[in-house]
Amino acid sequence: MSTEKHMGSLPTIHHQNGRSRHDGATFMGVSMKHLSLLVLLFQNSTLVLMMRYSRVNVDPDQPMYLASTAVFFAELIKLLACVFVLAYKTKSIPRTLYILRKDIIDQPHEILKMLVPSGLYALQNNLLYVALSNLEAATFQVTYQMKILSTAVFSVMMLNRRLTRQKWFALCLLMVGVTLVQLQNVGSKVSPVVADSKEEEEMSEGLLDGTMGDELGDAGMTGDLVEEETGPVQNPFIGLVAVLTSCVSSGFAGCYFEKILKGAEADMWVRNIQLGLSGALFSFLAMFYDRQRIFEGGLFQGYTAMTWIVVANQALGGLLVAIVVKYADNILKGFATSLSIIISGIISVYFFDFEPSLQFQLGTLVVILSTYLYGRPDSAVPGFIRPTKKRQSIPPPSKF
Repeated sequence: MSTEKHMGSLPTIHHQNGRSRHDGATFMGVSMKHLSLLVLLFQNSTLVLMMRYSRVNVDPDQPMYLASTAVFFAELIKLLACVFVLAYKTKSIPRTLYILRKDIIDQPHEILKMLVPSGLYALQNNLLYVALSNLEAATFQVTYQMKILSTAVFSVMMLNRRLTRQKWFALCLLMVGVTLVQLQNVGSKVSPVVADSKEEEEMSEGLLDGTMGDELGDAGMTGDLVEEETGPVQNPFIGLVAVLTSCVSSGFAGCYFEKILKGAEADMWVRNIQLGLSGALFSFLAMFYDRQRIFEGGLFQGYTAMTWIVVANQALGGLLVAIVVKYADNILKGFATSLSIIISGIISVYFFDFEPSLQFQLGTLVVILSTYLYGRPDSAVPGFIRPTKKRQSIPPPSKF
């Protein structure tokens, strides 16, 4: 590593396999390993539950907030937070401005590299709102683990990685578990939900006209009255398509991002700023789809305190996880994911009147098992199988 130090240089964060230097780290007397578990658990659970709550519990006299504006404001908050952290690390405003000019303004090609992952992340964030407007939080939480499968497949295709039999077996279990969970939605009737964004409304209407027209037609005047009072219906199929598309987008974007940054020397927060700039651009363009509703009701239509909590959680939660994730190994991350699935299921039962079927409970257990197996280190070869080399005795030196 070069020892040259010039104005604006920051320590580059290198991802190392060994984490022994973090084992004894503490924060206010709490082990960073346990703190990272709490942070991962809080982020995985609260974001899904709060987002679901904000989409289904809305005052009838107020419109639903637009998902496109929520994603845009989340990107802006994330961008400002990264600049603030960069300024805190440099402890100098002029030095921070120098870094921004040197690494961002003077290197536009670096931002161009981020267009593909940032566009996919913007799509993913918008699809999360669509999915949680049509799926229960627990069902979404389990199905969203399919991103493990997409990431594994793209890592083999793009990064030339090889997966062991244990990991392939875990991925097969994952598909079986998600299929069992989705069986609960097969044959279930669509249920009323508060009016969503224009995009979701058109998607719902198109799907209902194509696949459920006969069923709603039989409902007669009752169905019409329900739709007038509650707006578009909640459709599990749209939620499933949205969450699966989000999983594919997440897996491809993550592997692409890793591929273009392989061996690159850059500070993590500078990279996040570059990603945030292009992400804010795509999120801004996405708002043009809802431009008619924005012109009529404004950017902040339907916004409540809960909406801003969801936006802040989506923006800052990911950065917080990025800070503490270096203290957590794969087993700890898998444990946090499993606990968040269980917590989301329990809370959904008591607060969202969710009734899990036997297939759902069995599928959830299978998904938790597959998550644990995928993150678990591959079994080492037992000592009695490994060939051992006999040490050859060295004769003493001859005396003359």
